[in-house]
Amino acid sequence: MPKPAISVAMSVYNGERFLPLAIESVLGQSFADFELLILDDGSTDGSAAIIRRYAEADSRVRPVIRENRGLIASLNQLLGMAQAPLVARMDADDICRPERFARQVAFLTDHPDYGVVGSWSEDIGEHGEALVRSGADHPLVHEEMLAAIEQGEQLICHPAVMYRRDVVLSVGGYHAAFRHCEDLDLWLRLSSVTRMGNIPERLLRYRRYPDQVSARHSTEQQIGAVIARLAWEERRDGHPDPTEHLSRLPAIDELDALFGRSGVSQAARERVALSLRWSPAAMRDDGFEILLDHVREGGRRDGLWRTVARLLRFGEPLRAARLAAALARN
Repeated sequence: MPKPAISVAMSVYNGERFLPLAIESVLGQSFADFELLILDDGSTDGSAAIIRRYAEADSRVRPVIRENRGLIASLNQLLGMAQAPLVARMDADDICRPERFARQVAFLTDHPDYGVVGSWSEDIGEHGEALVRSGADHPLVHEEMLAAIEQGEQLICHPAVMYRRDVVLSVGGYHAAFRHCEDLDLWLRLSSVTRMGNIPERLLRYRRYPDQVSARHSTEQQIGAVIARLAWEERRDGHPDPTEHLSRLPAIDELDALFGRSGVSQAARERVALSLRWSPAAMRDDGFEILLDHVREGGRRDGLWRTVARLLRFGEPLRAARLAAALARN
């Protein structure tokens, strides 16, 4: 059988609620020369049955049903299985626009120096309702991407990306340590070996809802993002990457030892704390303690009295009082 032009990589864990719409949006693409690799990562709901049903109905669907190993292991397994030179990522709760693959294949064909292309996205809620976007759209060309890296801004929406498989494999695929921010770490590593960009069309409908990973693991995600950027700075400055072979990331207090110099832990805690102050989920979990430690160390207080007010709005009066007391003392 001839190899497909695209391998679509979708990992699923307990995704039955939105999975049929996600699969159908892939199968309904105007560019139809693809294989859809769907890996069920040990789901305990009806996801596996849904995947099998679509595989029986469409020969382009290649199912993998196995025990739970986590998203990063699943993505690397899918990369290894892919038969096509191009890999399109897709999540089990999002929806592709019908022309997504056609637009991205055309871009990569016309720009052989680009190894990665994403697209802008449209935010939707759990019932498919349109949500008001906030913040800037993702950068378009590689030079804008490099500037966004320097500024700590968003780069590429992971489920909207298409990349050249050999380029991603050349940097080792997804790194195990960066749970919940594996995509950012990958973009940062790829930025030095290939050009990256985004198509200025909303080719993906990106679903936002309380139970998604980014909402449930916001503190861990932000800690990982800060460490990924620290590792990128080491590589940029010509130093070895101390995170390259880690299976898990260390605690913030261990970063001085990992990077071999003092001050890294304190700087990382400040970056994490100031980013988490906006997150209701983080202010209800361990992120709040990181913020308190940052204040006690005499760190920057930008907008932290407003965070006290937000904690009250979040229904956290005790935490609001603790933060106010720490701000008053330090």
